[in-house]
Amino acid sequence: MATTTLPIIDSEILSGAALKFLAALHHNFDATRQQLLADRRERQRSFDNGELPHFREDTKSIRNDKSWRCAPLAAGLKDRRVEITGPTDRKMVINALNSDVSTYMADFEDSNCPTWENMVQGQRNLFDAVRGTIELNLNGKVYRLRREGKQPTLLVRPRGWHMVERGVTVDGQPMSGSLFDFGLFFFHNASYLLEHGRGPYFYLPKLESSEEARLWNDVFLFAQKYCSIPRGSIRATVLIETIVAAFEMEEILYELREHSAGLNCGRWDYLFSVIKKFRENPNFILPDRQLVTMHSPFMDAYVKHLIKVCHKRGTHAMGGMAAQIPIKDNEDANKAAMERVYNDKLREVTAGHDGTWVAHPALAKIAKDVFDKHMPTDNQIEVKRDYEDISEADLLNVQLKGQVSTEGVRSNLEVALRYTESWLRGQGCLAIHHLMEDAATAEVSRSQVWQWARHGVTTKEGVVITAAYNERTLDTVYAELVRSAPVGHRFEDAHRYLREIVTGKFFPEFITSGLYDIISSETSSTKL
Repeated sequence: MATTTLPIIDSEILSGAALKFLAALHHNFDATRQQLLADRRERQRSFDNGELPHFREDTKSIRNDKSWRCAPLAAGLKDRRVEITGPTDRKMVINALNSDVSTYMADFEDSNCPTWENMVQGQRNLFDAVRGTIELNLNGKVYRLRREGKQPTLLVRPRGWHMVERGVTVDGQPMSGSLFDFGLFFFHNASYLLEHGRGPYFYLPKLESSEEARLWNDVFLFAQKYCSIPRGSIRATVLIETIVAAFEMEEILYELREHSAGLNCGRWDYLFSVIKKFRENPNFILPDRQLVTMHSPFMDAYVKHLIKVCHKRGTHAMGGMAAQIPIKDNEDANKAAMERVYNDKLREVTAGHDGTWVAHPALAKIAKDVFDKHMPTDNQIEVKRDYEDISEADLLNVQLKGQVSTEGVRSNLEVALRYTESWLRGQGCLAIHHLMEDAATAEVSRSQVWQWARHGVTTKEGVVITAAYNERTLDTVYAELVRSAPVGHRFEDAHRYLREIVTGKFFPEFITSGLYDIISSETSSTKL
């Protein structure tokens, strides 16, 4: 039986029947999850020894079989030209569902900090949103769903396979964060959604192999049967945000084919994955973060391969995030930022993407106008681009122009420190220099400075980056930020945590895993 180890703040969401379902998910699938995570660690050891990923010989027949297709496009998912994303706090959910977009991806992952309150309240918020009853009175201002117009289709992103939920234990063990997030949303909302012309739709993050996709498919089959939901009702879009998954795109679609809603270019996590997987390889050192654009050879290959694979199999190829937010106090800077958004969305739609992501409602019109002009139909799945087959070398071509700079080191450390501090206060995304930063961009930032020090990279100013240099720079950034920090800040804790990472004492697979250890230990002593 699943039991809660933290205060139950919503007995309807955490009902006995829901906990029983969570326990069933754990008993049936956690052993496989643990084995797949062990497989990840073994594969990382091979990369540390200089091996590189490749297209799998044992799944070649899947790639060569032209007959199979993904599931037909589901209700509410035919036109996905603009998707807004964000965490599941109540105000965000209301504002997102009131936006002029096609879909809203409610995020339990990278833009969310998984405190117990955030996770359970997030489920409550989605429960109310699905039923149209969600409201919020904040300082006398009432937020509620608009009654006119078409409401965006809801998709939910659970946490990745590597995360656990310590708020619920099964047989004394914390359960998978993925299964917790998926399980509660599915249990409470799948039937209601289907009765009202939609379905339980998801985004799946951080996959590294087709076997991990197969596990999700097995979970879907089990959940549909358990809750007496028609088989194939679930739809899931997989974020291709690891370099290893890029080599198994077709296999991932194949494993999920009766539940698949396509693939998405998770660009920042993808960049992080390239750095992380090949961190010991001196041939994979990248320049300053802002110099690694979607026009970089390995990123361009990734996009073209994803579009070709998806359209070959009759499903959506979704574009990436526009992280810009409006700059209200500088008209010229705002105009330049919005122009960058426009050009990025133009690149995506002309490349062949069927939709794109924005992080702020104000960007929705820009993205929509671009896609409306260049994609007058619901999608462009049937428009086959004449892209040549992408090779292994293409996906691994990181020969870029540009260098590492001392400002690049400082900027990365500022983003990592500010984001880590925010996360420790329970906030999973924040604006830094007019960009919406989340776990993915923080991961890129901290992993780059680690790698630069690991290989003794010399900046364009002639400074050799070392662990000591990173530490001094981090200390300087910390001193600057803490001077103007509000009461209750967590910069000291964030500084202590990051220092161990950027000086190379260890390289956590995900910084959020260690941060979750901190925040969960601060609340786990509370008893029922």
